[in-house]
Amino acid sequence: MVAAQSAAPLKLKQTFPLSGVEGRIDHFAFDLTGERLFVCALGNNSVEVLDLRKGERVHSITGLGAPQGVAYAPEANRLFVADDKGGICKIYDGKSFQAVGELRFEDDADNVRYDETSQKIYVGFGGGGIAIVNAPDGKQVGSIKLSAHPEAFQLEKKGSRIFVNVPNSRHVAVVDRDKGEVVARWKTDLAFANFPMALDEADHRLFVGCRLPSRLVVLNTDSGDVVAKIDISGDCDDLFYDTKRHRVYAICGAGKINVIDQIDPNTYRVSTTIPTADGARTGIFVSELDVLFVAVPHRGSQQAEVRCYQIE
Repeated sequence: MVAAQSAAPLKLKQTFPLSGVEGRIDHFAFDLTGERLFVCALGNNSVEVLDLRKGERVHSITGLGAPQGVAYAPEANRLFVADDKGGICKIYDGKSFQAVGELRFEDDADNVRYDETSQKIYVGFGGGGIAIVNAPDGKQVGSIKLSAHPEAFQLEKKGSRIFVNVPNSRHVAVVDRDKGEVVARWKTDLAFANFPMALDEADHRLFVGCRLPSRLVVLNTDSGDVVAKIDISGDCDDLFYDTKRHRVYAICGAGKINVIDQIDPNTYRVSTTIPTADGARTGIFVSELDVLFVAVPHRGSQQAEVRCYQIE
């Protein structure tokens, strides 16, 4: 069901054109203090920098090799960009955008996460690994071995675990980051192609987006048990949990955002579906600003852009 615009929980607030950007758009990062958005334009081999205060794109980092993941470390003012081609993670100064270092992994450097408490960067890469990087000096300080290539993963803030989607092995790997090893593997109850993930740490719930079939699977992080399964739109590539409103936002390449209400930790329903555009499958939720950004690629008459939705 598509709710009337007046009743919609998401309202289009602003649009940032990305003229000249071609191909698929992958993941985002956000600089809260500077109000800047970093967008991996994978098919364009660039990272686009948007300034929310100015309402426009202010820079393009070019010459990349299919950038997939990005993280911004504000304390170090460093931007970490993971490239598919060559498995290179490039490090940039957050003000000048000059390259200040790089790390080389096997291949397919992908999702990137930042742990602000430890000031560590985590980079999924290759045939099965997560690299641990010290953000201030850009040095790799460890690595975690997995059974296959990692997709999205989430870091506990009040615990030591990392939850990792490993779609080619058809499970979620649970990593103890103090030990640096996998301590459990959880199944998703015959739902496969598990790419995006979100975490409700307070209620001990992990949200796993699967594409075969198109379904949101909810796991209990105490036991690994499946507690709920909800049908969602196709080609989901980003999931976000809104702790304030007890909602999940699923950004789906079928051209829809599913708003999923958490009735209680075991009960969920898709309350609203917002139409977007074909191939719009990635974005970022900025809880501090109550906004959801969604990437729209250039397809046909639809030009590349980033849409900013105000959350009601």
